[in-house]
Amino acid sequence: MTAAATQRTNLLGLPRAALESFVAQLGGQPFRARQLMNWMYKRGVGSFADMTDLARDFRTLLAAQAEVRAPQILSQQRSGDGTRKWLLRADAAQAFEMVFIPEPDRGTLCISSQVGCALDCSFCATAQQGFNRNLSTAEMVGQVWLAVRELEREEQQRALAATPGAVSAPADERRVSNVVLMGMGEPLANFRNVVPALRILLDDFGFDLSRRRVTLSTSGLVPQIYKLAQETNVALAVSLHAPDDALRNELVPINRKHPIAELLRACWHYLDEQNGRSVTFEYVMLEGVNDSAAQARALARLLQGHPAKVNLIPFNPFPGTHYTRSPASVIERFRDELLQRGVLATIRRTRGEDIDAACGQLAGRVIDRTTVRLGSKVIGVAVQT
Repeated sequence: MTAAATQRTNLLGLPRAALESFVAQLGGQPFRARQLMNWMYKRGVGSFADMTDLARDFRTLLAAQAEVRAPQILSQQRSGDGTRKWLLRADAAQAFEMVFIPEPDRGTLCISSQVGCALDCSFCATAQQGFNRNLSTAEMVGQVWLAVRELEREEQQRALAATPGAVSAPADERRVSNVVLMGMGEPLANFRNVVPALRILLDDFGFDLSRRRVTLSTSGLVPQIYKLAQETNVALAVSLHAPDDALRNELVPINRKHPIAELLRACWHYLDEQNGRSVTFEYVMLEGVNDSAAQARALARLLQGHPAKVNLIPFNPFPGTHYTRSPASVIERFRDELLQRGVLATIRRTRGEDIDAACGQLAGRVIDRTTVRLGSKVIGVAVQT
């Protein structure tokens, strides 16, 4: 990449208000920003020369001072179940991962918010890589932009190969209809960059996703949950994984700073502020650790009477882990204990395990790590407000 290119503003990182300000600096009217967003997000166009309803002089100015730049693909893998995983370049040494999961009724894109993670959850491959840096707003939005283009291009190529000359819209199962911030990193530790990215995902002139189709998953940064309630309105998922503080301290070390009772108060506040329907609590099933019937009953006592649902996640192994997956019968019994006590619970179907794309398996390539283990100093440094 040339020095001139690095000085240009990446428009993928600008929410509508910021894009309008940028356009104004070039002498353009606010409606030009909406035209740009339509080209970028609705049509997937990255070349200003192809944005034909913009004045030629304005396109020349844009080409000199701006760009539409998504992360570079280093490699990609395709699972036997249709799941796709991309390794994307963060810089010369670092890389992060993005996953697409096709379903008959939706296509879910799992994007990353950081290169690595500092929160050190013991059952997660990303945490074992350490932490390097936050991703920029443009790098997060660029993941969605890139995936949409890649999937649509491949679908069109398949249609042309089947019927030469045919033009086909992407099949429903190939469309990115849902975006989840559940990839590498803790989104709320990158608050300053994540919130503008969420705004672009929700904007009518951006990706125009419903707030119920965008989900942010957090390990439990309580102050940032309160801040998020004032800034945006997306579905909230919380990595809980234990029904008591003693066990959660071991599995999710941020619990030592923000214990379960404090975390749950923040969750119910978020729903009150955003008129949300429920919080999803993610619970990875670890054999002999957190999967007993007594622990299911304890979890039910925490959540009974609140708008909550529990997503039980079969543990997905990674190199070096000492955990094993709970047997299917144990997971089903755990679910039934919750259901019998009025707590909605589902079992997540594992996808992409054969390419290490399943929940908890994303590792990327994290070099020059800031830290590998969580500490009080790390929390102060890693959380960006």
